[in-house]
Amino acid sequence: MRMRKQRILALALVLSLAAAAPVRVLAGTTGTISGRVLDQDGRPVVAATVLVVGTRLGAYVDAEGNFTILNVQPGTYEVKISRLGFNPVTVQEVVVSADAIAKVDVAMGDTTLKAEEVIVVATRPPVDLKQTSSQANVTTEEIEQLPVQDLEDIVNLQAGVVDGHFRGGRQGEVQYQVDGVSVNNAFDNKSSLRIDRSLLQEVQVISGTFDAEYGQAMSGVVNAVLKQGTQDFQADGEAYAGGFFFPGREEQRRTDDTVHLAGTQSYQLTLTGPLPGKNVTYLLSGRRYVFDDYVYGERRFLPTDRADFENQVYTPGGDGAGVPLGQTREWSGAVQVAVNTFDDDKISYQALFNQAEGRRTDYAYRLIPDALSRQETFSIAHGLDWTHAFGAATFLDVKVRQNYFKYKDFAYSDLYDARYDSAGAPQGDRNYEDGAIVQGVQFSRYLQETNALVLKASVVSQVNAEHQVKGGGEFSLPSVRFGSPGYLTYATVDGVQQVVRHENEPPDYPAIDTYYPVVGAAFLQDQMVLPALTVRAGLRLDYFDARATVPSDPANPANVIPGAPESTPQATSVKTSLSPRLGVAYPIEDKAAIHVAYGHFYQSPAVGAIFANSDYGILRNLQAGNVSYGVMGNPDVRPEQTVQYEIGYKQVVNPDLGFDITVFYKDIRDLIGVEFIETYTGAEYARLTNVDFGNVFGITVALDHRRLGPLSLGLDYTLQSALGNASDPQETATRAAAGEDPRPREIYFNWDQRHTVNLSAALARPGSYNVSAVAKFASGQPYTPQVQSGFGGGLEANSGRKPSGLVVDVRGEKTLGLARNSAVFLRVFNLFDSRFFNGPVFASTGSPYYSRFPTTDEVALADPTRFYAPRRIELGLRVGW
Repeated sequence: MRMRKQRILALALVLSLAAAAPVRVLAGTTGTISGRVLDQDGRPVVAATVLVVGTRLGAYVDAEGNFTILNVQPGTYEVKISRLGFNPVTVQEVVVSADAIAKVDVAMGDTTLKAEEVIVVATRPPVDLKQTSSQANVTTEEIEQLPVQDLEDIVNLQAGVVDGHFRGGRQGEVQYQVDGVSVNNAFDNKSSLRIDRSLLQEVQVISGTFDAEYGQAMSGVVNAVLKQGTQDFQADGEAYAGGFFFPGREEQRRTDDTVHLAGTQSYQLTLTGPLPGKNVTYLLSGRRYVFDDYVYGERRFLPTDRADFENQVYTPGGDGAGVPLGQTREWSGAVQVAVNTFDDDKISYQALFNQAEGRRTDYAYRLIPDALSRQETFSIAHGLDWTHAFGAATFLDVKVRQNYFKYKDFAYSDLYDARYDSAGAPQGDRNYEDGAIVQGVQFSRYLQETNALVLKASVVSQVNAEHQVKGGGEFSLPSVRFGSPGYLTYATVDGVQQVVRHENEPPDYPAIDTYYPVVGAAFLQDQMVLPALTVRAGLRLDYFDARATVPSDPANPANVIPGAPESTPQATSVKTSLSPRLGVAYPIEDKAAIHVAYGHFYQSPAVGAIFANSDYGILRNLQAGNVSYGVMGNPDVRPEQTVQYEIGYKQVVNPDLGFDITVFYKDIRDLIGVEFIETYTGAEYARLTNVDFGNVFGITVALDHRRLGPLSLGLDYTLQSALGNASDPQETATRAAAGEDPRPREIYFNWDQRHTVNLSAALARPGSYNVSAVAKFASGQPYTPQVQSGFGGGLEANSGRKPSGLVVDVRGEKTLGLARNSAVFLRVFNLFDSRFFNGPVFASTGSPYYSRFPTTDEVALADPTRFYAPRRIELGLRVGW
């Protein structure tokens, strides 16, 4: 009862703070246009009208000459300023980005006998001197030029990002949002959606410290702002096809070099326009994607074939057809309807979905591809948005979402499918085709399902010309379900090998369980913008309730030790954390500024990690020196924590050239790791707890050259060192099981990449052609060298370095002029067919190409999947009406 009261009080505190705080609307998904309107003598043009052309947004100039227009969707606009007695002024190409202020300062001239409109083209500086932390905003125009296809491709091009790791953090430490609402799966704290570039209006990537409105993240934030419906009918379509192309490199690639021209296919169509009713618009988009991996197998055997392994007699029953080992078939799309009928209100509904099925490449099944299990994924994020304006300076935004995700992995959906009995377990013989599987079917059976209700409410208030106050609250009620829908083993029963099924036999064969945590937060943020200073200060309160139980006495986990103190199920405690955030940008002069930022960031561990293997009844037979029961889950762990520090310098060299130098440090604490618990009988078991730690130091240098004639360039370099005691929560337990010293030590994380360079270049003539290239250079990540074959032959963990790698992607486009936005394009990924880019290496050499122990590593040497994917060429057409 007491614990329940504590939970109610904690939840009430978060709710009250959320209700009391004025909040920012569309957190991180809209921008602001502000500026000053003066006459030729420098006096305010009071009551001048400022309108954003093509929208219903506008403002009046106040007595000081200032104006502010809130809640502007990212994009490029015209801003028109007019006042009786003055020539009207239209400012073109005003670029608005999410969570940023676009400055429009205008000097209006007196009209004489005839008013003449003045046209001004806005210039966007190459670096934002008022930014208080590291942030990149990639617009739809920039996305269209790059050789990228989905959101993840864009994110991995940003400074400090290495394969989903932001500034040296673990994966799962990034908050992915769509239009300001999280789409992360509570099971693993990763994005539940794949978003095609055709849907993206802007992508905001924050790799440094971030505002208090963002939570449940320690390393970064990715906010995808989707395109909106239009008042005029528009249709845009894109189709492309292609395949892997590496002729003459069969020997180097260890696989057939046959070109499959339609191995990759994509067909996408987007429709937008008006619906019946006043100011009602829609957007409808769909995409079909087909992908076949470059490694092909041969259907030499069928799962029901039987081999005489003792006499090495094999009886192939397949048709010998060549089939791709890995493949994906995906449908995706979006639906959006927006109603702007009322002056002060906007109501919209949107849905974003993915549905994919396929199978993962596994080279061991190259002769029997039908034995591979298949994976199916369905995800959807949909809901309602309501925006209400309380005058020109304050408005409310409420968002309600359902985020649903389901993943299935099995060969046959029914546990009792007779085909399991006919096939049996997968088996092979090392003396035949390097141990390839020749009979049976994969016994993998796994299900993961998350259904989350997300509520986010926010209000923004422009208190005066200097202060914008925002705050708000968000709550998530996920139900997370995961486990095996029945288990299969292959055992000898009455002298005969047969398939044995296990269903709902806990704790050894547990049923699928569902967990219902509660996640909440409230935040308060103030943005102060002065001519000589920009300050963003905020405070965030996070709430997490696992709503589970753990043993009250860990030394008697299953409550079966005779004479020991009783151990009963004890409710997990509510976890709350308070996170201060501060960022300051200080202009040194008109074209240079320094910024400093500091913040505490907390994140509740992934539900799938803390609840996995959390039935302590499995330890009922635990004895000293007995069998290991794996790492036990622990839903009572504390939130993980990172403290970030950042200082940077920005310089505008000229209107088209600027650079940014940033130094950062991350102190990482309370990461999920493993502790060893000794029971009253002297036995030990491992369980999760907050014990792992790390730190990251780095420097990023970014150069942005907007135009050099038809050429534009972007370059960023990151120098980084990421160290800690473990790269994985279960690494300590793995070391102990291998007889190694499990005590904490500081080593480089597996993903530590000392040097990273991203170069993008584009050569364009608007209305004629566009050619762009992206080059990615990476120094080698760590590996553990091995000096001799067998157990105990390794040196210090992660003391070696893999080779460096370089990958270049290019895209070329030629405008056709047949219809609006029509063009033919060509994309080439991995232009130079690089075979290595921080993939696996042989521990004995540090090379991906050869081993000092070729007999031991014979199977791995023959496996082509250890290499980076080969060159892929795609030819496509896009048309708009």
